[in-house]
Amino acid sequence: MSNSNKDWSSILTPEEYSVMREKGTERPFSGTYYIHNDNGIFKCKGCNEELFSSSSKFDSGCGWPSFDEEIEKGKIKEILDKTHGMIRTEIVCANCDSHLGHVFNDGPTNTGLRYCVNSISLDFEDK
Repeated sequence: MSNSNKDWSSILTPEEYSVMREKGTERPFSGTYYIHNDNGIFKCKGCNEELFSSSSKFDSGCGWPSFDEEIEKGKIKEILDKTHGMIRTEIVCANCDSHLGHVFNDGPTNTGLRYCVNSISLDFEDK
């Protein structure tokens, strides 16, 4: 079964489904990985694809986990998002199209990027 035809509602909780498949957002400062400083890899909860390294995580104060780069080019797909009266760049897992959050060009590190990600879209593997 392809990722686009998966019965996501049977494998995700209602909250995960709302964020990952319907482009919802978890409440700021509420996610499991907002304050999380262990070393490891953040993976897509939908398909287990490696997306971010803990070494790229930083505290942006925005209320969601923030990263300054993807673990490898091509792991994240960017989509123009004109919802809610704003123009933003949505980020989704390039493997399964699960909604992750948004990327902004206001990051404080050398990349200048801030990948603002919903914790509920992620799993974590200690390294």
